[in-house]
Amino acid sequence: MADPIIYGPAYSTYVRTARLAHEEKGVSYKLVEVDLFKGETNSPAHLARHPFGKIPAYEHDGFALYETGAITRYVDEAFAGPKLQPQDLRQRARMNQVMGVIDSYAYAPMVQKVVIQRLVVPLMGGQSDTAIIGEAMPAVDKACAALEVLIGGNPFFAGTTLSLADLHAIPVFGYFAATPEAARVFASNPNLKRWWGAVAGMASVQRTAPKLG
Repeated sequence: MADPIIYGPAYSTYVRTARLAHEEKGVSYKLVEVDLFKGETNSPAHLARHPFGKIPAYEHDGFALYETGAITRYVDEAFAGPKLQPQDLRQRARMNQVMGVIDSYAYAPMVQKVVIQRLVVPLMGGQSDTAIIGEAMPAVDKACAALEVLIGGNPFFAGTTLSLADLHAIPVFGYFAATPEAARVFASNPNLKRWWGAVAGMASVQRTAPKLG
């Protein structure tokens, strides 16, 4: 049986989530780099895998798939290893809720605005636009406050064990934690700070850490 293939750049948060799922399941995989910034996601080859030109795309033994949540659920159910989806109905619902919050409310302000301005623009020789950052921070604060409540005193977002919700959130916070804004956000959200301090040291997180610059 051939190893699964993940198509997308290692620096992508969503590609990293797919990789984390494989890492936590103990499943070997192949990463085929498709560079978003070079326009490779709009190539005919990639559009055949993902008609919307997004990342990641996925293939396993001739089965093609896209959308990160679909990929990680498939990985959890297709392979042996630790279960990444709770069996308890309410915990599983919480997992899905957190994944939705990350997608709908956290990713855009945290990554597309703050992280891009603080980390990516300077790498490309530009200067961070503090106005864009300032405009994004209320949405960042609101999303993080919601996640703070959802995790509560639990070690992970869906309760006492690692789930797909954590793997969805880790790449976003991995980048955001490197920005100056993170210190204030974590100070205001001690549950999130505790969670990040614990998951940041996981072996899978270390192995998939993106390299910028």
